[in-house]
Amino acid sequence: MFVDLLDDEVFAVLTALIVVASVFTAAQEFQRIEPFNAVGLLNEDCKIGDYPTFVLIGEKLPLCLYVFNNMGRPEAYMIVYRFGSKDTLPTNTTSSTAPALWNYTVVLNHGEEALLRASIPIPANPALIGGNATLIFELWIYDTGGGKWVYTGRWVHLHVRVEGVPLP
Repeated sequence: MFVDLLDDEVFAVLTALIVVASVFTAAQEFQRIEPFNAVGLLNEDCKIGDYPTFVLIGEKLPLCLYVFNNMGRPEAYMIVYRFGSKDTLPTNTTSSTAPALWNYTVVLNHGEEALLRASIPIPANPALIGGNATLIFELWIYDTGGGKWVYTGRWVHLHVRVEGVPLP
């Protein structure tokens, strides 16, 4: 009788261990990926901080741009550069109204990042001299279902003072 009871207890413990191990394995396999993407602005040394505070009309400003894909699948991204003001900043739902001056596209696998060293053009607009301007970098993603680029609602910007003399 004691042997039968022990066998039932051992069987119950083994069954419980199998159930717990199965649930743990299933949880690991079906772990949910929280999809997101990111865009970042870095200085000319590709580091955070020490950003320029003024720009010269007509110059090409050295900066680094960062893109990260955590969407669970490969994605095509485009960074759109706009030169505007604090009044033309984008929102999480609408892109900036400033004209697009430059863009960079990249395809990234899940978990992959890209770092772009770029020479950002400062447009020759004499009306901006002595005033403030904003360098705007928006992140766009390619919608394969719709066959078009879609604004992600993510952007970075840098406020600068514009210096220089009007170009002929």
